[in-house]
Parts: sequence; structure tokens; C-alpha cells
Amino acid sequence: MPHRNDAALDFLLTRRSRPAKTLRAPAPDDESLREMLTAAARSPDHGKLEPWRFLVLREPALARLAEAALDRAETLKLGAEQAAKGRAQFADSPLCVAVVEIQRESAKIPPIEQTYSAGAVCLALLNAALAAGWGANWLSGWVAHDRGFVAGHLGLEANERIAGFVHIGTEGSVPPERPRPDIEAITTWVEA
Repeated sequence: MPHRNDAALDFLLTRRSRPAKTLRAPAPDDESLREMLTAAARSPDHGKLEPWRFLVLREPALARLAEAALDRAETLKLGAEQAAKGRAQFADSPLCVAVVEIQRESAKIPPIEQTYSAGAVCLALLNAALAAGWGANWLSGWVAHDRGFVAGHLGLEANERIAGFVHIGTEGSVPPERPRPDIEAITTWVEA
């Protein structure tokens, strides 16, 4: 019989992201954040390519990015609602970690596996923040996918993209539970 870690299993069965708009200061200090980043970096990484890196965004970078998002939304003619969403991702965040996916040249590891690894890092960072008692949320949105924004304002190279923005702070309110998938409806048991 395997050794169970009931506390870890209970955490995973009950974990719940906190809406980014409810996160407030204070945010984790550098030492606390370093522990979360270390946990996230233990994610599956086929070929040990480390196809990701972290950008830790604090003030005044968040204020700069909020205004840059507004300017970029205007350039792209996205409309007021999208502009406000892009701005709020940075303006309302006490701390944001941009998880940057790096597509590395590899004869053995296909690009999709590198993408999966970067996604695993986002989830691991989110869970590490929640396990450490912080509120956290993983977002993307147009600011994550617009090349002009990420290259011009975050310095991403051509082989890089944002896997996610993980916002971390003090929980402002406890979110209600939401419906979860019906496991029986989405699971096929293959016996032969």
C-alpha cells in the first residue's frame, strides 16, 4: 500500500483560485516568493530543457504595464472593455509573476511538450501560492497573446510567449464554490 499524504490530497481536492480582482496588498516578500518559484520549477520537464522562466512584476512595473496596456489597446482598436481588462490585470495586482514559455530547439522534445511544461509551471506556482496561504489566480487575456505588447513591454524574444500571468496577494474575499466536472461523465475506463 502506498504512503498517502492526506494533507496534500485534501488541498488538491479543495483548492480554489481566488479571483484576481479580489487580491490586495500585501503581497509575498521576495523570500516567500522564491520558495513558491522553487516549487513551481519542480514541474515536469521532459528532457530537462527548462522551457520557461519567470518575470516578477511589482510596482512601479505594474503601473507602467497598466498604462502600456491601455496604449496598446488603443493602437489595436480593441474597445473600452478590452482596454479596461488589459489595464486592470496590472493596475489591480499587488504582485504578478509572468511565466514565460521558451521554445527551445530540440531533436527529441516536441514544442507541444514544452508548452505543456510551461502550463504545469503556471499551475504549480498557483498551487504553491495557495498552499502558502496567499490568494492567487492564473490569467492570460489579450495582453498575454499580443506580440507587440509582450515584446515591447516585457522584452520577450521571438521564441518566447506568455504561458500565464499568476497574480498573488492577500485574499480580499472568499469566493463561492463553483460547479466542478462530473468525473463519471468525462472518464472512460478502458479494461482491454
